Amino acid sequence: MSTEPPEAGHGYIQSKDAYLARLRRIEGQARGLQRMVEEEKYCIDILTQVSAMTKALQAVALGLLEDHISHCVVNAAAAGDHAEAEAKIAEASNAIARLVRS
Repeated sequence: MSTEPPEAGHGYIQSKDAYLARLRRIEGQARGLQRMVEEEKYCIDILTQVSAMTKALQAVALGLLEDHISHCVVNAAAAGDHAEAEAKIAEASNAIARLVRS
């Protein structure tokens, strides 16, 4: 859930098309995994594809995190809003913790 008003714009907006393209490729990978299971492919081959999909999702997550820090955190700090900057840093820290746990 976002605490950012929609009109403020998010850090990923300039790369939105690239993110969407990457997510569509990941969606295709997920369909490929389903097909592999349906066709009863070798478990190690399926696991290899799961690993590739996981890495692709991690790359998207890291890009979004970088965009959040370089846009949302930096803008809050530049505006001199200490509380907002602290909130954005906490969001980034929590996101990093979730990524590390996953």
